[in-house]
Amino acid sequence: MSGHDALVVRGLVKRFGGFTAVNGLDLSVRRGELYALLGPNGAGKTTSLRIVAGLLSPDVGEISICGINRLRDPVAAKRVVAWLPDEPMVYDKLTPVEYLDFVAGLWQVEQRVAKLRRDALLETLDLTRVADQRCEGFSKGMRQKVALAGALIHEPELLILDEPLTGLDASMARHVKELLQDRVATGVTVILTTHILEVAERLSDRIGIIRNGRLVCEGTMTELRNGGTSQGATLEDVFLDVVGREEAA
Repeated sequence: MSGHDALVVRGLVKRFGGFTAVNGLDLSVRRGELYALLGPNGAGKTTSLRIVAGLLSPDVGEISICGINRLRDPVAAKRVVAWLPDEPMVYDKLTPVEYLDFVAGLWQVEQRVAKLRRDALLETLDLTRVADQRCEGFSKGMRQKVALAGALIHEPELLILDEPLTGLDASMARHVKELLQDRVATGVTVILTTHILEVAERLSDRIGIIRNGRLVCEGTMTELRNGGTSQGATLEDVFLDVVGREEAA
């Protein structure tokens, strides 16, 4: 494992009954990069990332997060990771301020530090005006932003986002994209899945395409274009080409 890697996955396998969702996945993500993990529905993206985040156990495989063995030292690994699912989980009866204070308490963030981070996140994500309103009346996009603030309050080194822009309007999506880019600029590693391929193309340092639980293609946009499609190819062109070739094989 290189000191430059935030995540190293080797030989990851996960079966559900007779179905193999993750089939010997190998993946390395460098520190301080924004990595998009793409693939058709059912390719194994979410299952793989749930295993990395500690929400599922693999049947076989090794996972190292910022040099910590995820399987041997799960608590230490969870301390440096944040996971944001596509369906945001926030407590309806709490306000954003109460929710962020609650999450900071779970992570044992010192109270004064937690308040500074909380207020900065509310400001950055344009939540200050609703900071004292209960979350039960919020749209999915607003809840997504509250959940994202909760994921960032303990300042994780690895941030995993499953479809983070679903349900966000253009203005909210821009806020979230800027926040992610700002975090990456400070050395945080971000892994995201998205069906919005132009977002992956614009935001990502590197892109991996997963199919049938294995990584079938990976690289920068330039490297992916050089892999067979034309120089002017969009990520959508590359994606459909790779998936088409895999299906043919």
